[in-house]
Amino acid sequence: MGEPGFWDDNESAQKTVVDLKSLKAIVGPMDELHSSAEDLTALFEMAEEDDSIAEEVTSEIVRLEKILEELGLKALLNGPNDSAGAILSINARDGGTDANDWADMMLRMYSAWAVGEGFTIELLDRQENEEAGINHASIAVRGSMAYGYLKGEEGMHRLVRISPFNSEGKRQTSFAAVSVAPEIDDSIEIDIDEKDVREDRYRAGGAGGQHVNKTDSAIRLTHLPTNIVVQCQNERSQHQNRATAWKMLRAKMARLEEEKREAEDARKYESQARTGFGSQIRNYFLHPDQRVKDARTGHYVGNFNSVLDGSELQGFLDAFLRLKAGKIAAGS
Repeated sequence: MGEPGFWDDNESAQKTVVDLKSLKAIVGPMDELHSSAEDLTALFEMAEEDDSIAEEVTSEIVRLEKILEELGLKALLNGPNDSAGAILSINARDGGTDANDWADMMLRMYSAWAVGEGFTIELLDRQENEEAGINHASIAVRGSMAYGYLKGEEGMHRLVRISPFNSEGKRQTSFAAVSVAPEIDDSIEIDIDEKDVREDRYRAGGAGGQHVNKTDSAIRLTHLPTNIVVQCQNERSQHQNRATAWKMLRAKMARLEEEKREAEDARKYESQARTGFGSQIRNYFLHPDQRVKDARTGHYVGNFNSVLDGSELQGFLDAFLRLKAGKIAAGS
């Protein structure tokens, strides 16, 4: 990074910066544990002579155990793309307008979690619903281990609440589907035959203005052999939308290959290590009481809003990593 011309190629430079952060996220805590362990030995010796230091020793042990546990979780992020950024897509499913609103709530939840964890976010695509919420949205979450943490979020998320869109105040169940793929850079080869991809152009939606809906700048790509569909309308030009859409397609194809490997692992260990897209993985309740519970891990939080504001979402991500590691260990 100190070499002249390092920033001449901004995309390459940014990748190096992300790589550095990923390394520091492991090496930094390991160095701290090593030096703190030596200091702890001295604290033990002092505590033998002075009982008042015992409380300090206890608090230091708790602190170091927390760092060690966090390192242990990071060690579980050892998949081929776990260190990459993530492309996270949310689609409203069953539940009418409530589902559209729920999808929008989830988009805010993941965005808040990402900001709180120090990740950067880029909105790739967003389709508003005419009444409320969104039909679909895709964001890129960039930072160390973003994909490794988020890939366990793939699946169906269910919300139960008193509907704000129902004048009779009835309870409504809504569903939103989350799909997660690794953000693949150009150095990784993903073999896609352009003949297998159909490109559709359409007019981008927007909040208004003299240039809105005048040109077919939005791009939708369909990979015919797999029926994978990606779309982008958020960039300024058709060329930029096409480039971003192809990037999203490469990410989806990389995820498809990873799913094949995971299916092989599942058969090997006679247990599926993750829940596939389209299955209900988590339930969020606002009625009759507030709670969020993961259907796979059993992880439970009694405060709905603390999960939706992103502050307690990490516990669900960590619990899934532990579950996956436990299944692999049991199978081996």
